Amino acid sequence: MRLLVTGVLGFAGRHLCEAAALRGHEVVGAGVEEASRAQGVEGLQAYRVCDVRHLGEVEAVYDELKPEGVIHLAAQSSGAAAFHDPPATFQINAGGTLHVLEAARRKEFTGPILAVTSSEAYGRIPLGRPADESSPLRPVSPYGVSKAAADAAAQMYAIAYGLKVVRARSFAHTGPGQTTEFVASAWAQQVAQAEAKAEAGERGPFVIKIGNVDPVRDLGDVRDVVVAYLDLLERGRTGEAYNVCTGQGLKLRDLLEALRNMSRVPLGIESDPSRMRSVDIPYLVGDRKKIGVDVGWTPKRTLAQTLESLLEDWRARLGASRPAGERA
Repeated sequence: MRLLVTGVLGFAGRHLCEAAALRGHEVVGAGVEEASRAQGVEGLQAYRVCDVRHLGEVEAVYDELKPEGVIHLAAQSSGAAAFHDPPATFQINAGGTLHVLEAARRKEFTGPILAVTSSEAYGRIPLGRPADESSPLRPVSPYGVSKAAADAAAQMYAIAYGLKVVRARSFAHTGPGQTTEFVASAWAQQVAQAEAKAEAGERGPFVIKIGNVDPVRDLGDVRDVVVAYLDLLERGRTGEAYNVCTGQGLKLRDLLEALRNMSRVPLGIESDPSRMRSVDIPYLVGDRKKIGVDVGWTPKRTLAQTLESLLEDWRARLGASRPAGERA
């Protein structure tokens, strides 16, 4: 399948390119980054600059790249950034999704479309009760509102216009290549930085700066998540929504301790008010039975494997060497 991935140069997009190519898809992509940044992305055959806030640009991508399937990832994905600029977040996330769908309608596109939304559309759910796809959408953040609107638009285009749209409600995920806008990667970066400083001869104490560590999250591995996206594009039921999650709750405090235990140097903890959100969802865990039944997807990697890969990636980015005797 000639597969168009919007937001292809983002965190999940790069992993998706590789996974899709391994499955035999011809991957073409679109995004706001300049074309030079697409060079060397494994599995990416063609790239066009496109801002999904502009319908005409999206229509041009359909015309030029001639996809047979679409995975829509393009988004403003930072919840923290969304609090600073809600209108821009809504324009990209809700408006951008609307444009991808409307362009497909205008071009009489008949292939499958996967619209990736977010678990934050659920908002606050009862403690200890994972959200399933029938749970109401009650977002409490600008990011969650934008994704709930995108989710509703995708469902509407499937019902009203007959587009083959499937929705993926992604829960939190991490892995190699993630930016520090997300908590696991931000902490992993700080661990790797402390190790690099110690290696350069600096003496501690070294600390990890933290925000609220009490929330419970469902944290997956991006490499498992992109496989779920491909499975849903190929086998998901039109008009349906699917949670992409592990089904397991993890308190952020335990995530922090897991990373500290992987550190090669002792690390203290320091509370940083700038890392606190004005609104934090205390519990956000998903039920993954539906995706398992309909498409047979299940996550493969353990949390320890995910965090090890994330931390090794940050060590490589910061140029940290391996301890003597440690194998690559």
